[in-house]
Amino acid sequence: MPSIVVNGNSLDTNDEGYLVNIDDWNPDVALALAAGEQVDDLTEDHWEVVNYIRDFYLENKTAPMVRKICKKTGFKLKQIYRFFPTGPAKGAAKIAGLPKPDGCV
Repeated sequence: MPSIVVNGNSLDTNDEGYLVNIDDWNPDVALALAAGEQVDDLTEDHWEVVNYIRDFYLENKTAPMVRKICKKTGFKLKQIYRFFPTGPAKGAAKIAGLPKPDGCV
């Protein structure tokens, strides 16, 4: 099984790099995952999106729609794509330690 190593801990991922166990996530894991999503540094704006997506998922067991992310964070869709070049569903969800969202190809 693929994995990433963060702070000396090996964490299982699926073949696409998503964490297998959502509870393995922490901010250091997010930074490690971000590197694979063309995100060099997680700014306060990145964290606002990541934390919102993660909190929403933990409460609803599904990722929020992109329109909801924009409305809640106040960022326009173009800004979110600048933050997460691989996309808000794929990139941001992966960095947040979530499973690949349904409908995400």
